[in-house]
Amino acid sequence: MRPMTKEATATRVELGELLPLMEEFYTIQGEGYHTGTPAYFIRVGGCDVGCHWCDVKESWDAAIHPPTEAAAIVANAKKYSKTIVITGGEPLMWDMNHLTSMLKAEGLQVHIETSGAYELSGHWDWICLSPKKRMLPKPRIYEEAHELKVIIYNKSDFAFAEEHAAKVNGNCQLFLQPEWSVREKMTPLIVDYVMANPKWKVSLQTHKYLNIP
Repeated sequence: MRPMTKEATATRVELGELLPLMEEFYTIQGEGYHTGTPAYFIRVGGCDVGCHWCDVKESWDAAIHPPTEAAAIVANAKKYSKTIVITGGEPLMWDMNHLTSMLKAEGLQVHIETSGAYELSGHWDWICLSPKKRMLPKPRIYEEAHELKVIIYNKSDFAFAEEHAAKVNGNCQLFLQPEWSVREKMTPLIVDYVMANPKWKVSLQTHKYLNIP
């Protein structure tokens, strides 16, 4: 079989038939509403949101992650779990319709973790919106989000969290999560804030405490 031209590859990436796959792994969901449940994670490369505290900066450059057949990603995923989490990077940089349609056709539950900085595409059972200050979410995702997870790095992030909580739908679950490098400083503040504002819940990166991916 002749290799695809760069143009053909670019077209298939644009259609979501190929995606810049960074890694895929079966583990325990460590954060947010589904903490403690098994899931198969698909980490897609590419992100220009640029959080200075990001713990997967190697995901930012899509060019270093090979364009991978969506069909191959699905074939691997269905071996491990009924729950699939698409994460990044920023997965909505890419058209998610093709991949998620294939996953749904296999009877899988499909979740996404996104900043919402790009237009929503794909077919989702659970949308975790984690907004970032540098590139704010697109309006539609506030209506669709099942979970709002705001990372707390400093005290000003509480006001940022409230700004976005005011925009999501009434059924959206609200979480505050300390950024890992400042967890000892910020976790007590989050606990106090949630006790005073019980619409919020505390999220911790439990996978890091468990020393799993």
